Amino acid sequence: MTQKKKTQFKILASPDDLSELKNKLRKIRFAKARRWLVLAVLILLAICGTFLLLKNQAYGQARTAAEYPGETTDSSNFAEFAGGIVRYNRDGVAFLNTKNEEQWIQPTQIQNPVIEIKKNAFAVADSGGNTILVFTEDGLKGEIETTLPIEKIAVSDQGIVSAILKNENTPYIITYDATGNILVEQQATPGTTGYPAALEMSDDGEVLGVSYLYTEGTAVKSRVIYYNFGEEGQSRTDNIVSTAEYTDTLISDLFFMDADTSVAVGDNSFIIYRGNSVPEKEKEISLDQEIQSVSCSEDYLGLVLLNREKSGYELRLYNRLGEQVISRDLPGKYSNMKIDGDEVILFDGSQCCIVTATGLIKFEGDIRIEAQEIFRAWGLNRYYVMNADELRIIYLTK
Repeated sequence: MTQKKKTQFKILASPDDLSELKNKLRKIRFAKARRWLVLAVLILLAICGTFLLLKNQAYGQARTAAEYPGETTDSSNFAEFAGGIVRYNRDGVAFLNTKNEEQWIQPTQIQNPVIEIKKNAFAVADSGGNTILVFTEDGLKGEIETTLPIEKIAVSDQGIVSAILKNENTPYIITYDATGNILVEQQATPGTTGYPAALEMSDDGEVLGVSYLYTEGTAVKSRVIYYNFGEEGQSRTDNIVSTAEYTDTLISDLFFMDADTSVAVGDNSFIIYRGNSVPEKEKEISLDQEIQSVSCSEDYLGLVLLNREKSGYELRLYNRLGEQVISRDLPGKYSNMKIDGDEVILFDGSQCCIVTATGLIKFEGDIRIEAQEIFRAWGLNRYYVMNADELRIIYLTK
């Protein structure tokens, strides 16, 4: 028969002593957690401080981190799209990953290819020809054959395409779905509306903005018309929901920054429009210098201006409200400009200049590769540089 052992221990502490002991343990745990929290915050602050220090300083050299050779022709053009690169030329359109590897290729016979890109779709057209190809990241979505020569195109995020088509003195503006079905057909009359000079489509394909040039006496003027192909425009004549005329500037570029904000850019001013169904003029900013080039993103409008009182050029950056963010003199002239996040990247051949949205000239110099496309790579101060021979990853250094 098993006997139970008698314990020799007795609880000597009172309930009050146990409560005090628990409070002391709680304080010890709290102090330990606080020390760990303070340490974590200090580490985070050190990391953030280092990141900001490296991000917001000027660099004088660009070194190569990786090289990915390619097999292409000197006539190829390149454009960033969906985290990869579109290569297009007379013989085909290909989508490359960031190791310069073909993900797919679409053979074509296009004599003078031009490209328009949105976030989820892009279109390649034969300028002066009759072919428009619509693509997504997965490849060809549809092919459009026009009956008249193509002058300019605009594309929506769904692959809807609007095109200005030549027809002697009475051009057409025709909107197609991605498979080539005509959605809307409009004939421009230079004697009344003017000749279409630029067009842009909202991401959802519902609103189309067109800039027309017309003459009044000996003066050339601009007219901006917005068409709505949705419910709002059904009851309007010719789907026109907004019209504005400009006598002192020639509107040559239109952009949709977001669903509610669009911009019309002339040779010496730009106009902010607000409204997703009925864009209306909100603000006009006149400039005392001639606009040389323009680039637009979701957050910024970038302009390169010709200096009047001194030689050289000036870069100005504006936000969606039309407020000037920065103004910086540029060290040289660049034929390409793009806005990538909070940076403006300008390049011409192997010469490159990178300016931040805070006004810092982050880099200016020779990147040692003839660039046809540049955009930011993953990591700090790293960039993809594409040309006909290779894709190169460069990083900035002192």
